[in-house]
Amino acid sequence: MRIEKILSDAGLRATRQRKVVLSLLLEKGSPLSHSEISSMLEEPLDKVTLYRTLQTLQTAHIVHQVQGLDGVWRFCAHDPETKGCPGDHPHFLCLYCGKMFCLTNQKIQRVEVPAGMDVEGKQLVIYGCCQECSIEKTRADNK
Repeated sequence: MRIEKILSDAGLRATRQRKVVLSLLLEKGSPLSHSEISSMLEEPLDKVTLYRTLQTLQTAHIVHQVQGLDGVWRFCAHDPETKGCPGDHPHFLCLYCGKMFCLTNQKIQRVEVPAGMDVEGKQLVIYGCCQECSIEKTRADNK
């Protein structure tokens, strides 16, 4: 019911494709790439349908995309109830495993934009080694 309300509040019909993609993004709570979304869906969507669904959700400001240094676009869902991934925060990209994490407890500071320019969005990606990969690297170094 909650998924239908989010879609309805954004002026979108609650199609099966939109519901399954949005539900997955909200459930995972971290940015996912097209291929990650596709592999995690119980009933796979063809590539075109998945791309169109993500574009529609993005246009409706339910989902935003962030690109890591690895060049891969990932998608986060905006959850009005939990304030999860509002898009106005940095993300962390692990260069070892490729996972991206939302750093939702931090905000991107205001940047002055020259007169005459309009900001359409913003993103900040911090990259390095996540906690899991750091533990694995330490184990490997100690052998």
